[in-house]
Amino acid sequence: MTDVANDETSTLIASNKVEGTAVYNRQGDRLGSVSNFMVDKQSGSVRYAVLSFGGFLGMGKDHYPLPWSMLSYDINKSGYVIDLDKSLLDNAPRYESGREPDYNRDYGRNVYDYYGLTYPW
Repeated sequence: MTDVANDETSTLIASNKVEGTAVYNRQGDRLGSVSNFMVDKQSGSVRYAVLSFGGFLGMGKDHYPLPWSMLSYDINKSGYVIDLDKSLLDNAPRYESGREPDYNRDYGRNVYDYYGLTYPW
């Protein structure tokens, strides 16, 4: 019997496999990739996928928290798809590397409001 850990099943995936996964919009434009995701400590549910976009050689990238519920996985693209026009990111809530926001309720409401969603917490 081998002692190899599964990092993906038909319904679960390890966090290290999500990080770096491409994010596309419905038009097929690559918007960026998942740099990480934010998990609620008490419920264990994922609240945000943080989209990493821009920069050069990993520097100067902006990070866009997206409500996790907005993303769906597309097996044909081997990435996540979001119903979002690329231009909507121009004014979207974001932050630079090293300047992570306090993910409190006010910030969460701001993110969810921007995308026209109701903040559930």
